[in-house]
Amino acid sequence: MKKFLNTTESLLDESLLGFAKAHADIICLNTHPNYIKRLAPTKPGKVALISGGGAGHEPLHSGFVGFGMLDAACPGQIFTSPTPDQMMAATDAVESGGGVLFIVKNYAGDVMNFEMASEFLSCPNASILVCDDVALPKNHSTGRRGVSGTLIVEKIVGAAAEAGADLATCKALGERVINQTASMGVALNSCTVPTLGKPTFELKETEMEMGVGIHGERGHQTLPLSTATEIVAQIAQFIDDDIKPQKDQSILLHVNGLGATPLMELYLIYDLAAQYWESRGVKIVRSLVGNFTTSLDMAGCSITVTLMDDELIKLWDAPVHTAALRWGC
Repeated sequence: MKKFLNTTESLLDESLLGFAKAHADIICLNTHPNYIKRLAPTKPGKVALISGGGAGHEPLHSGFVGFGMLDAACPGQIFTSPTPDQMMAATDAVESGGGVLFIVKNYAGDVMNFEMASEFLSCPNASILVCDDVALPKNHSTGRRGVSGTLIVEKIVGAAAEAGADLATCKALGERVINQTASMGVALNSCTVPTLGKPTFELKETEMEMGVGIHGERGHQTLPLSTATEIVAQIAQFIDDDIKPQKDQSILLHVNGLGATPLMELYLIYDLAAQYWESRGVKIVRSLVGNFTTSLDMAGCSITVTLMDDELIKLWDAPVHTAALRWGC
């Protein structure tokens, strides 16, 4: 294993220090416990949005702290949930009278720790559970995982909170976006977790892993490696079966890299996905391509589709200024 690090134990803390220095105009870092918060003060009464999760998914979540998105993010160790004390400290730092909305990816550790934190808070608070991964059935024992659709939720709800929407409205909006969003990923190679020092699973040169999550886990099926067109068609069929975009339906199409896939290949995937839905009369009204919800150095990508309407388009287009996503400011 070759990684840029001093020790595996210090990697996260040193990375956070670098992130804070690189984006000191937008965010500031608190240590002991770790959380990232917006530098600029918000309006009194604004709903505070807080998310978080294990490191290794950068720029999710810390890269989305700033105007128009998150007020704070709580990073855990690599692929490990942050702790309740991080969430409570972040809440104390950013809550301004409008209550707190936790945006939580559906993983057991994240769900448990955010729930524990919420029980100790005295301010109004609510949570929404992101569960956009259609690689798993809806009746899966632990529910579907939250993957690259998390960014879509954070952006749209963040815009609403910035515009003054109250806690109940933000929660309902987030749940609507989740219900209209579907994602699925595929890997050509697994990732290497520094503390393990080896790949999380092995694939032959002639194989791919369909339906992967973002924690280095296997997907639902190991398949022979096929062409990009065939891969997109397989993923798109799962998405179609779930959210069923109809002719003339407006969608946001997001192609996300899992960490080690060149942009050249991601744009190829985007073109093929666009052809797939446009040939069915679906209208792609917004797009996003790049590495936004990664799995360390995994070679692969995911495709996310969100059903859009005029309200959601307006909120997506609203100004945002974060380390990893910015327009209109």
